[in-house]
Amino acid sequence: MESPEVESDFLRSVHALLRELDGHHPAFQSERGMLRWTLHKKIDRNPSHGALLIKILVKELERAERCNYPQYIIPLLHTLMYTVIKVPCIPDDLYERVYDFCKKLLTLPKPYCTIGLDYARQLKLERTIPGVLYQRMVSAEQSLKNDSFLYQEKVFMFAAPDLLSEAVCRALVDEIRAAQAFQSARSCMLYVIERAFQTVLKERCNVRRLHGLLQAKPLDVTEHYFQQVMTIIEHAGREMSAEYSQYVEELGKIYSTLLSASEKGVEKTAAERSPGIPLPSPNISFHLWRDEDQLWKELVLFLRSPSQSCEQDSLSPELDSFEFQDLMPDYDCFEQTRFSVLSTDSGIERDLPTPGDEIPSPCTAETEHSRLQRKGCMKKRASSLDSIAFLQSGCNGQGAKPTGKLHRKSGGSTMEPMAPMKRLHTARVLVLGDDRVLGRLAQAYYSLRKRESRRVFLTRRLKVQFYYVPVVEEQSTSSPAEEYALPDRTEPCELAAYLGRADPWYESNINTLCHMIPKLATMPSSPSKPAISDLFIIDVIAYYVRLGLQPIFFQVYAVKLLFSNAALEPIEDIFLIELSVTLEELIPSRDGLPIKKKTAVEVPGTELSLLYKKVLLSNREKDETVSLRSTGLVMKAIPTNDTEDLVCLRVNIAEVIKTTNLSGRSYSLVANSIRTRNIKIKSTEQRSFTVCLDKDSRRIYKNVISIEVFPCLEPSYCLQKTRTRQASLQEDEDIGLAKYLPKSLLLPINTFAGIIQ
Repeated sequence: MESPEVESDFLRSVHALLRELDGHHPAFQSERGMLRWTLHKKIDRNPSHGALLIKILVKELERAERCNYPQYIIPLLHTLMYTVIKVPCIPDDLYERVYDFCKKLLTLPKPYCTIGLDYARQLKLERTIPGVLYQRMVSAEQSLKNDSFLYQEKVFMFAAPDLLSEAVCRALVDEIRAAQAFQSARSCMLYVIERAFQTVLKERCNVRRLHGLLQAKPLDVTEHYFQQVMTIIEHAGREMSAEYSQYVEELGKIYSTLLSASEKGVEKTAAERSPGIPLPSPNISFHLWRDEDQLWKELVLFLRSPSQSCEQDSLSPELDSFEFQDLMPDYDCFEQTRFSVLSTDSGIERDLPTPGDEIPSPCTAETEHSRLQRKGCMKKRASSLDSIAFLQSGCNGQGAKPTGKLHRKSGGSTMEPMAPMKRLHTARVLVLGDDRVLGRLAQAYYSLRKRESRRVFLTRRLKVQFYYVPVVEEQSTSSPAEEYALPDRTEPCELAAYLGRADPWYESNINTLCHMIPKLATMPSSPSKPAISDLFIIDVIAYYVRLGLQPIFFQVYAVKLLFSNAALEPIEDIFLIELSVTLEELIPSRDGLPIKKKTAVEVPGTELSLLYKKVLLSNREKDETVSLRSTGLVMKAIPTNDTEDLVCLRVNIAEVIKTTNLSGRSYSLVANSIRTRNIKIKSTEQRSFTVCLDKDSRRIYKNVISIEVFPCLEPSYCLQKTRTRQASLQEDEDIGLAKYLPKSLLLPINTFAGIIQ
C-alpha cells in the first residue's frame, strides 16, 4: 500500500531537482549536487518504495514532454534508470510506460534519440530478464570471474600531487578504502545471487535466510552457485525468445537445492520484509600522476591482470609516505623492437617467434644489444584486424574528417564492435584538478595514440573512456606561471564551465564537487570509521562513471616553437585549452656598444608578424597577414559562450596603438580578437617572448622567437599518410586506409548528455 506521506516526500524531492536545473532558487545553491544523492539514498534505505519513485519520475517525464520542457528530460531519465537498477521488483505497467517514452525520444535529435535508444534496449532486456542490469554491472565492475559474462571494468582515478594538496588526496583515498571495506569478491557474488532470486521468485524468496545460508558456505561453493546463476542469466539473455517460465524454473531449482539442507520453518519468516541488496561501488584505484607514461602502464597492467578482485587492495600501501612507486618495466623498449624486412631464415623451427605472443618479454641486456629480430621469410605487414580495430577506436562513431561546422562534436556510437574484435575490458580514466591536469591528460592521450599507431595492443582489447571532475582549492599557492603578467587570465576550470553549459546535469552533479571536495577534506574526521551511507564523493563519482556515457570531443592543438638560440632544436608540443604569450624583459647589450637613451615615452611591446587563416561563419577560410605591436596574446581553444561554439582558436591580442596629441607622443592598448585554426607568429625585433601551455607552470618555454599553431593530427593518420606518400605521387590526397581514418586528434570527455542542442 502506497503511503501518501512517502509519495509527497518523493514528489518534493523531484521538484527540488527540477528547480535546481532552472537555477532560479539561490537558496538551493548550497545543496546543489546533494539532492539527487539524497533521493537515491532514500531508495537504498527502503527499496520497497522504488516503484513509487519510478511512477513519479514517469509522470514528470510525460509532463516535461507534454509541456515542452526538454531540459528536464535527460536528468529525469538518468534518475529513473539508476532507480531501475537499484530496485529489485517493478510492475510491468511501469516498464511499459518507461519503454514507450524512450521510444518517443527516437524522433528527437541528438542526444535525446541516442540516450532513448540505449535505455530502450536496456529496459527491454531488463523486462525479459529481471535484475540483469544489476548483475552485469556488478560482475563487470568487480571483475568477478565467470565463464558467461567476461566483461571487466575498472576506474582509474588520477590526481596530480602538485595540483591537489595531500589533505584532498587523503580524503579521496579514505573514501575509496571505506567503500572497499564493505565489499569483497565473495560479498559481491552473494549480492548477484540474491538479486537473481529476489527479482524472479519475489515473495517466495527469503533473502535474509538465503544470505545466512550462503555466508556459511565455503568460498568455492559460493563461486559454484555464482557461476550457475550467471550461466542461466546469460543464456536467457542470448535466447530472448526462450520461455520466461523455463528461466524461473531453473533458478527455482537452484534455490530449492540451497534450502534443502536447512532446518524446517523457513517459510514462517518468509513474510518478513526483505532487506535491500546494496549496489557496490566500482573498483577504483587511486594514482598520483607523476609520469606521462603512467596512464599507458596502468592500462597495460589492467590487461595483463584480467582476473581482478575486489579483495586485492588497489591502493598502494606506501600512501602513508605520499609516494607511489612505479613497478612497471619501461615499455619504450617494446615499441622500438622492429623486424628485419629481408629474412635469411635458417629453417630451424626454434628460431621462429611464437605465433601467439602479443607482448615481448621485458627488456634484457640481449634485447638492448640487438633490436633486429628475424621474421619468417617475408616482410611483416599489419593485419587487417589491427587496422580496423584502430580505425574504429579513432573514429568512435564520428565522421572521419572534421567538417568545420558550428558546434564541436558530441556523442558517440553505442554499437559494439564486430565479434572478432569485441573488447571485453573497459578502463574509465577519471582525472581531478583544474585545466592544467587536462593539458597533461591530452599529452598522455597523444602519447597513447602514438604508441598504438606503431603497434596496436590496447585498442583492440580495451575501451578507454575519460571523465573529468574539477577540483580547485582556495588556499592554493600561486604557481610560477603567475610570475608573468599573462593577459586575459580567467577562471581555472574553463573546460568544466563549458561542460556545465553544454550539459546542465553535469553542472548540477559534477561541477558542484569543484569546491565541495576540498571543503570535505578539511572537515575534522569522526573517530569511528565512516559508514558506507556517508560516502558522498565516491557515490557521486560512481553515478558519473556509470551513467556519463555521452562524450564531448575537444580538438587538440599542436605547437612548434623556435628559439632565439640557433643551437637549440625546435620543440613540438600540444595544448588543449590555452596558449599564452608574454614578452620577456629586454636584456642590455654585453658587446660594449653604447645603448641609446630612452625616449620620453617608451612604447611597450614588440613588433609581431601574424600569418593565419581566418575562420568565417560561412565555413570558409581566408588567408591573412598582419603586422602589429603587442604586449602579449592568449589563444583560447574552449568557447566562452554558446553563441561562439566554433571548433577553432580564439586569439586575443593586446595591440599597442601609437597616438600623437598636444602633450606629445603616447600610446594606448586595444584588445583585438581573431578566429583561426592555423597561425604563425614571429617576432620581427630581437626581443623574444615566453610561451605557457594550458596554464601549467611545468610547461613554460622561454626565449621563443617564433611559434606555429595548428590542429594536432591523429598519429594513425600521419603514419598511413607517410606510407601512402611513399607509394603514390598524390601527396595532397588521402588514399588507401588514410582516407577512412580521423584526421584530427580529438580528446573525448564523457558527460551525462553530451551537447544539448
